[in-house]
Amino acid sequence: MSAPADLKRSTFRSLHTHNFRLFASGQIVSNTGAWVQRIAQDWLVLSITGSATAVGVTTALQFLPTLVFGLAGGVIADRYPKRRVLLFTQAGMASMAATLAILTLGHHVQVWHVYLVAFGLGTVVAVDNPTRQSFVNEMVGQEHLRNAVSINATVFQLGALIGPAISGVLINVVGSGYAFALNAASYSASTAALLLMRGSELHAAPATGDGTRIRDGLRYVASRPDVLWPTVLVGVFGLFTVNLPVTLAAYARSVFDIGASGYGLLTSVLAVGSVTGALISAGRSRTRLRALVAIAGTLATLYMIAALAPSEWAYSSVLVGVGGATLLLYTSANSTVQLAADDSIRGRVMSVYLMVFIGSGAIGGPLVGWLDEHLGPRTGMLISGLVPAVITVLVAVRLARLVDVRLRTVLGMLRAA
Repeated sequence: MSAPADLKRSTFRSLHTHNFRLFASGQIVSNTGAWVQRIAQDWLVLSITGSATAVGVTTALQFLPTLVFGLAGGVIADRYPKRRVLLFTQAGMASMAATLAILTLGHHVQVWHVYLVAFGLGTVVAVDNPTRQSFVNEMVGQEHLRNAVSINATVFQLGALIGPAISGVLINVVGSGYAFALNAASYSASTAALLLMRGSELHAAPATGDGTRIRDGLRYVASRPDVLWPTVLVGVFGLFTVNLPVTLAAYARSVFDIGASGYGLLTSVLAVGSVTGALISAGRSRTRLRALVAIAGTLATLYMIAALAPSEWAYSSVLVGVGGATLLLYTSANSTVQLAADDSIRGRVMSVYLMVFIGSGAIGGPLVGWLDEHLGPRTGMLISGLVPAVITVLVAVRLARLVDVRLRTVLGMLRAA
């Protein structure tokens, strides 16, 4: 009887912290609202223009600010109190959603309005992401950081499961404008959570004033193997795995011939694996670099096995493992980087990490699409596993050499003594 209870306490231990419990609750609501808007926004652009390219432009405009301003967002996260910054970003994102709701409900919306709002939202997110990521440590401390990162990932996946379904109903019943209005209202939950936190229980690092510099974050990442190599792995895998839905659509259309409903089923199977992976990750205490490399190797192998799966059911079975391993990789890399970074520079380190991750996903979209279109979805999925597998082996060799050098140095010191 005690084993399930112990597992539950272990898996959700960071939620015992009052401030993080409030934060996670607010994030469930606001993240679901963000997914509601994401689906409605794409549908609105497609309805206005009839162009899938226009939808792609909208997505690119939301990614672009992170690539351009993401490092500056990390400086803001380190320079100012994080809870105050997050209150401003929640207000900014709510105002963007409200603007789009007013324009749509008033029948004045044009595609350039959506483009402008998407870019504005992306600019706010460029500040919000590194601040929110590094704020987790202030709420739970080093001891529960990895668990809290995993819970955050679970919350994101829950939003990805619930939000699109709500958005589809709203679009069909009352239109896209109400979906945007719902998202605007959802930020009241995350704002309330921030306001209700107990400031005395935050493990806040002192503000660094005007001494923060972008290049310090870049140097820190480059000089620390326990930060650099997880970031490299996330960048390489992000190039392919972030854009797996592109490959799933191609599989549904041209490999299994199961249409849009089949595509939805494959996406749901992947999400189930992702939630499972996030919960498994939450039960782990810490991941060493060699374990991170092992997870990366497992994920690359699962991609290559999936590429050879002969039937829809076999493919779906492997896809559950792909979803789980993907979340294990990303949550492990995220927590490894956060735990390794000093408090005074964590925001800038996370901005580099997120810029690499999001940037690789933005670049990988057209790349994966080209592979699937010109070489076929099976070959595209095989390459999506093979290239990361090669890089993972190279990283493993590099880490082994670093360990060997350190061992020789210690032995030399002992002999000299």
